[in-house]
Order: sequence, then C-alpha cells, then structure tokens
Amino acid sequence: MNTQLKDGGSALSKTLKQNLPLLLMFAPVAAYFLIFKYAPMVGLVIAFKQYGLADGIWGSPWTGLDNFNLLFSNPQMVNIIRNTLVLSLLKIIVGFPFPIMLALLLNEVKALWFKRVTQTLVYMPHFLNWVIIGGMVITLFSLESGMINQVLEQLVGYRYAFLYNEWSWISVFLGSGIWKEAGFSAIIYLAAITAIDPGLYESAALDGASKWRMMWHITLPGIRPTVIILLILSMESVMDLGFDQIYMLQNRVVNNIADVIPTYMYRMGIQGGQFSLTTAMGLFSSLVGLILIVTSNQIAKKFNQSLW
Repeated sequence: MNTQLKDGGSALSKTLKQNLPLLLMFAPVAAYFLIFKYAPMVGLVIAFKQYGLADGIWGSPWTGLDNFNLLFSNPQMVNIIRNTLVLSLLKIIVGFPFPIMLALLLNEVKALWFKRVTQTLVYMPHFLNWVIIGGMVITLFSLESGMINQVLEQLVGYRYAFLYNEWSWISVFLGSGIWKEAGFSAIIYLAAITAIDPGLYESAALDGASKWRMMWHITLPGIRPTVIILLILSMESVMDLGFDQIYMLQNRVVNNIADVIPTYMYRMGIQGGQFSLTTAMGLFSSLVGLILIVTSNQIAKKFNQSLW
C-alpha cells in the first residue's frame, strides 16, 4: 500500500512539473472566474431578503419568496419576458446563420489580398463599443437628419420612421447586431473549416462536384460539431439579450417591444434602488438560461454532438 501511494505521489508530482507552464498560464483565467464569476454568487442571497445598504447583505431581514411573488405579480412582467424571448429567439434564428455563411464565402475567396481586406472590414465593428455603433445607427436611420431618410426622401418623396416603428426597429436591432458580431464570429468557423481534410475536396472535384455541392456535403458536415456547440452556448444568453445594444437603440415609442429584462433591471435596480427585486429577476433569468443549455445539450446528445 505504501509503495502504491509513493508511486502515485511521484506520478502526480511528475505530472505537475511537466504541466507547470500550462498551469501558470491558466492561473489568471481561474482567478478571473473565481473573483468575478463565482464570488459574486454569494450576493444572490439578496433575492431572498429585503436588502438595505445600511444593513448590508447579512444584516438585511429575510423575506423568503416575497420578492419573486412581487416580481411576477407585476402586470408588466409578462410583456417584459415576452419581449426578451421574442428578440432573443429572433437574434438566434436570424443572426446565427450569418457568421456561418460569411465563413463559407470567405473560404472560397482565392485572391489573398481581397480576402484579407474583407476580413479586416467585417471584423472591425466587433471592436467598437455599442455606444459608437448605436450612435452610427441612429445617425443613419434618424427621421430628421438620418442619411438613409435623406436619400429616401429624394427617391420617393417621403421619410420613414425606422426607429419609431416596432417592426422596422426590430429589423434595425437585428441588422446592427449582425453587422457588429458576424465578422468576428466567423473566425471560429473559418478555423473549423481548416481542420477538414483537403483530400475530401480533391475527391469531390474529381467526381465533378460543384462548389455548392462541396460546401453542402463536405464543409457544412465538417463544421457541424462547432455549429452545435456554439448554438448550445448561445442558449445561455436568451434571457440576457445584451443591455448595451438595447439601451442605445430603444426609445419610448417602441418600449412596448424594446423593454426587456436587462433594461428593467437597470431601471428598477440602478435607478430605482430595488436591489432585492432585480436580484430575484437576475436569478430567475440565470435559472432559465441553465435549463435551456441543459435541454439543448440533451437534444444534441441524441445526435452524438453534445457539449458534455
């Protein structure tokens, strides 16, 4: 027994020494998640208390599920949750395929200089803050001074309130999100495409397959595991949606469709000081996101493409 323990200890020590550089590189990542992701979870207890700044987290009185009852008895909550789900699902259904299509198109470009210029142009919006992107979108689609409305007035003789009509606002919301993130997200799919065996394309070319046939029967099946993994991970953000984009583009005229969980939490929590109520809302959103991830992973597992 002692010999086995010594052998096991020496093997563990040897493994640690061999992987020490990797462990040192991973340490900042682990520290980030521990400090900024896991440690704040202690604050979730605020959802079950009547939190006051003077009393602190542990000194505030316990209220049980009262915050959740108050939250879901609010008649506006059904509309807010509906808006969040509708916009999130539209964002996935409409926006998710765009990086895949962009990666497929960039992969077929043979002129290296053109490919590099195009990649730079489509990646660039990702590195701009939503304050900048939102300002650009408003400048383009503004009713009075928007560039698009000025051109529209010259062509057809009237202006259209893109940002003040619910359906056109949804289109602007989805389009701006795709424009900002599609290029950067395509990097992952381009990396997955490079892992496909080139011999498959050569065999298909000898059989007379067209480029479309190759993409449909070789490229898409080759990146399918990556597509499924990213689709599962995207389920986590269904209830989150993203505060910055919504906040920059929303206005009172379209609040019936643009008022979502993140903006509600900002309005009630940061501006209204109702920290317990918004913590309860955040906990509910996180639980829904967890359920969606687990459910989508179980569905993917039936096709042998699960995340875990």
